[in-house]
Amino acid sequence: VPEVMYAVALKQGIIRKGIVFIKALVSAICIGTGGSVGREGPIVQIGSAVGSTLGQIFNVSANRMRTLVGCGAAAGIAATFNAPIAGSIFALEIILGEFEITSFSPIIISAVSATAISRYYLGNIPAFILPQYILHSPLEFPLYAILGILCALVAVGFTLFLYRAEDAWDSVPFPEYLKAVLGGLIMGAMGLVFPQVLGVGYGAIDLALMVKLSWWFMALLVLFKILATSITIGSGGSGGIFSPSLFMGAMAGGAFGTVVHFFFPTGAGSPGDFAVVGMGAVVAATTHGPLQAILNIFEMTSEYKIILPLLITCIISCLVARRLCGESIYTCNLIRRGINIRGG
Repeated sequence: VPEVMYAVALKQGIIRKGIVFIKALVSAICIGTGGSVGREGPIVQIGSAVGSTLGQIFNVSANRMRTLVGCGAAAGIAATFNAPIAGSIFALEIILGEFEITSFSPIIISAVSATAISRYYLGNIPAFILPQYILHSPLEFPLYAILGILCALVAVGFTLFLYRAEDAWDSVPFPEYLKAVLGGLIMGAMGLVFPQVLGVGYGAIDLALMVKLSWWFMALLVLFKILATSITIGSGGSGGIFSPSLFMGAMAGGAFGTVVHFFFPTGAGSPGDFAVVGMGAVVAATTHGPLQAILNIFEMTSEYKIILPLLITCIISCLVARRLCGESIYTCNLIRRGINIRGG
């Protein structure tokens, strides 16, 4: 994602054509063999590269090229998560950083088209199935506010640890291909004890939403997912941070919800409710994109009743994360390379 943001901001949307095939291959290998990363990052880059390639073929203007890159990113997210609105907002909020009507309209059309095709082949089902959400009491909202702060701390910790891990791997005096081997060995050993952290981790997320994990185990999984994702990316693996953020949010929210439910059994909702809200909160805090996080969780669960706690938790989480760490996990990558795309 940082590479796409860089191309849009400083290279007029030009992305190498070969990225489409290379990124698809290496990301499939990494995720398929247990790399603790997500699919959305590669899909954003692949979709954006397709849009950029079309723009280069037809020799369009720079503004239209950027819009085509946004269309590709939106289509990729929309098709992957069955979430056309969230895909559109992701492209506008994260990739382009603007909400102009000239960009908004084609991006919406692209996301809807991609979702229609995806639903034809993959079916129209939510990514996660939730028990019915019920707001037991307005007193739950302060608890969700506390959850927002907790998720911000998780997101900031993840961001800082990830880049510290990258620096550590860069300092290892091995050839790049041996770093990948070493990273794979470490991940395999970790998977023997915590297989939940391997791959995208959606199976473990479902268990958290269905309240089938203990609070202490979910708390441990937050820490080991941060470690596993940092090892995978630091050693050269290819993948995104969206799915790991969902995983960490589900585990942090589930652990918090289990503890809260123990002390307030009648005044708090199910731990699964806190888990799904935590998913959105960590994504919002990690990416500094609360709108796309809120809409993504809403569309991935098809549960409208969760929207109120989701709104308050994601906004608080994003505000706290911005206060603690001025850059998102995407822009932090660029800032470390001396590139400030928001600098004008």
